[in-house]
Amino acid sequence: MIRPAKPSDEPAIRECAISAYQQYVAVIGRKPAPMSADFAAQISAGHIHVATDDDDRPFGFVVFYPDDDTTMMLENIAVTPAQNGRGIGKRLMAVCEETARQQGFSRVRLYTNEKMSANLSIYPHLGYVETDRRTEDGFKRVYFEKTLSA
Repeated sequence: MIRPAKPSDEPAIRECAISAYQQYVAVIGRKPAPMSADFAAQISAGHIHVATDDDDRPFGFVVFYPDDDTTMMLENIAVTPAQNGRGIGKRLMAVCEETARQQGFSRVRLYTNEKMSANLSIYPHLGYVETDRRTEDGFKRVYFEKTLSA
């Protein structure tokens, strides 16, 4: 099940982010930004949806919000390593894309670190096109966009 996050989900969301992104610390040379995000504020703002197990415990999440009049920003998506390969990330992305469509946005934008090579190959398979590469906050980021059909 995928639902909006609630304040009590914050510890599980943080644990999920740490477990999902820990593998990149050595590659990037520091903690990826999602490992230190203010999840409590993002939950309060209504920006997080969680994937939950049968006992309603989160094991994956997606963070998204309006970026401008036409674009939904998908800021973060993570699934615990134990749940990888089951299509949960794709379902979380679909929630972002469907919400964007329902709210009248015509595209979704996201970014990933250039060292996260698996993401660089996954996003194009999901219809995202690379649009930019730049350094922000000391991270080398690769931006992608997807135009949404009506």
